[in-house]
Amino acid sequence: MLGDIVLISDPRVAAVPVRECGEPLADVRGRLRVDARLADPDGSYAHLRAGLLARLEKAERLLPAGYHLLVVEGYRPIPTQRRYFEEYRDELLAAFPGMSPEEAHVAASRYVSPVDVAPHTAGAAVDLTLCSPDGVEYDMGTAVNDNPEQSEGACYTRAANISREARQNRRVLGAALEESGLVNYPTEWWHWSYGDRYWAFTTSTPFALYGPI
Repeated sequence: MLGDIVLISDPRVAAVPVRECGEPLADVRGRLRVDARLADPDGSYAHLRAGLLARLEKAERLLPAGYHLLVVEGYRPIPTQRRYFEEYRDELLAAFPGMSPEEAHVAASRYVSPVDVAPHTAGAAVDLTLCSPDGVEYDMGTAVNDNPEQSEGACYTRAANISREARQNRRVLGAALEESGLVNYPTEWWHWSYGDRYWAFTTSTPFALYGPI
């Protein structure tokens, strides 16, 4: 299913230089709808770089009537990112005994970014979905953060094994976010970013704007 997808663990992504612009983190709460399922005591999850948040506000305005963005997680401290990656990598090693550590590293990057290139640690990535004006989430084919094993690959943005309604909802989300300058990580329909290394690689921008915070 990977086909021509470039994973975030690809050395070409890590090779993209970062020219940190110094833009601050901004609180999403009060500006967009925010879900608290991954809330942390410090409220890190509800923060994004100011430039990314401004682009999300533009995307919100571009959505059709009856649709709203629902932010699930933004900034992720480095220790949290490292823990997420290592836990998933270890799950893969346990589930697939023949997998080498190098293969597990690459496979894990389909779902969690290695900490050295993770856009969440830069405040440059957001996990989000669509909801109704009443806050009811629309059918997107999988829940946010369903991994490839849980979803049988339906978490991939262009997965074929989802309903027509879910496919259309993903198109609605993607159209607004792409118009606002964000790029999607193709193995996770909910993960979008701006200003990070993966964004720079995907858009052929010479350097990333945001590095780890």
